[in-house]
Amino acid sequence: MTVNTSRLHDSIPLQKPLRGFSHINRYWDKTRQVYAAKILPGEFYVTIHDEVIVTVLGSCVSACVRDRVFGIGGMNHFMLPHSSPEDANSFNGVLSEATRYGNYAMEHLINVILANGGRRENLEVKIVGGGRIITGMSNIGLRNVEFVKAYIASEGLTLLGEDVGGTYPRKVVYSPRTGKVQVKKLRNMHNTTIIDREERYMHELEHKPVAGEVELF
Repeated sequence: MTVNTSRLHDSIPLQKPLRGFSHINRYWDKTRQVYAAKILPGEFYVTIHDEVIVTVLGSCVSACVRDRVFGIGGMNHFMLPHSSPEDANSFNGVLSEATRYGNYAMEHLINVILANGGRRENLEVKIVGGGRIITGMSNIGLRNVEFVKAYIASEGLTLLGEDVGGTYPRKVVYSPRTGKVQVKKLRNMHNTTIIDREERYMHELEHKPVAGEVELF
C-alpha cells in the first residue's frame, strides 16, 4: 500500500518549540516522516516532542544527551576556541578560556533538559564529530573530543556511544525520543561549505567574550 506522505505531513502539526528555540530552523523530513530541527555551529536544541535534530560536523563535536526514561533530550554543536599548548590539560585544574567555553556549551544543554523535566540520574550521552578536516589547522577536532570525554567523566554522566575522529565530515541525525543517532560520513565533498563555516565559527570564537558562569541544576 502506498502512503501519501504529503497527507501524512498535513495530519501531523508542527509542535511549538520549547522556550528559547523559536530561532531554530525546523522542517518536515520527507525521508524519515518526522519534523527535524537543524542546528548550526554554536547552537543547541532541546525537545520534548517526537522530532529529530540534524547537523553537519567537521572539527566540531556534538553531544547528544537525553533522559532515557522521559525521552526529553537535545544536541549541541560546538568547538573550543584556540588556546595555548599549556591549556590542553587544564580541565581538571584552572579552566582555560577555551575549556570554559566548552563547559558553557555542555551545561546550557543539560540545564535546559533538566529544567523541562529531565532527571540527572537518567541522562545518557552519545558523542559525534571531531574530525580533522581543515588543512594546516592544529588538530582542534581531537581537542574537542578530549574535552567532551573529560567533561562527561568529571560530571559522572553515562557515555553510551561515540563516532569521533577521522578525516571526514559527518551528517548527524539524532532522535531524543528513542536515543537513536544516525551518522553519515561525507566522503565526497562537492564544495567547501563545511570548512568555510567552521573557519568563520573559529574566527567568531576568537573575537567574542567567553560566556558567563553556568551552574548545573
